[in-house]
Amino acid sequence: MTPTESSARARDICLLAPVVPVLVIDDAATAADLARALITGGLPALEVTLRTPAALEAITEMARVPGGAVGAGTLLTPADVEAAKRAGATFGVSPGVTDALLDAAEANDLPLLPGAATATEVMRLLARGYTVQKFFPAEVNGGAPALKAIGAPIPQVSFCPTGGVSLKNAADYLSLANVLCVGGSWVAPAAMVKSGDWDGITRLAAEAAALAR
Repeated sequence: MTPTESSARARDICLLAPVVPVLVIDDAATAADLARALITGGLPALEVTLRTPAALEAITEMARVPGGAVGAGTLLTPADVEAAKRAGATFGVSPGVTDALLDAAEANDLPLLPGAATATEVMRLLARGYTVQKFFPAEVNGGAPALKAIGAPIPQVSFCPTGGVSLKNAADYLSLANVLCVGGSWVAPAAMVKSGDWDGITRLAAEAAALAR
């Protein structure tokens, strides 16, 4: 998969809904129900971060739920890319990039949303062919004003900002011409997941899915 093909697929995934849930899953037994709740609420693109021992199994369980596009987040190494692909991930997300990580994603045909935080990083990825990127961590790097400023000289790159994005500030990002969607964890609070409040999560997802962009 070329970087151009990767970004085209990443764009399609980002356009599925205004919000991509960023999920930290401790118990894979909850994964399918969580996926169904989010998809029912209108958020079909799901990012499962590789931050827990249950993450890969959770990706496998979620990938079996109809109507969703399940990706792996926090990809740091080529081994992460390969493990995510084996687990059933259909896209990947990284907090930053290395050449080795990009090489692995391309070799494994895994569409990647690569992370960038500065204009230099954005330009470096653009030079390789990545026109859809993750802006991370968004809020501590200046938030929506910073991303708007980056878009002025580099309008050909579109973003999914994550990191500190919430229902309160999501609209600020989604109003920008260079933002396709946002990533956020508020749609699946840990307490709701633990208690199995799937109806509550579906309501949060529906609220997020209704955000304008």
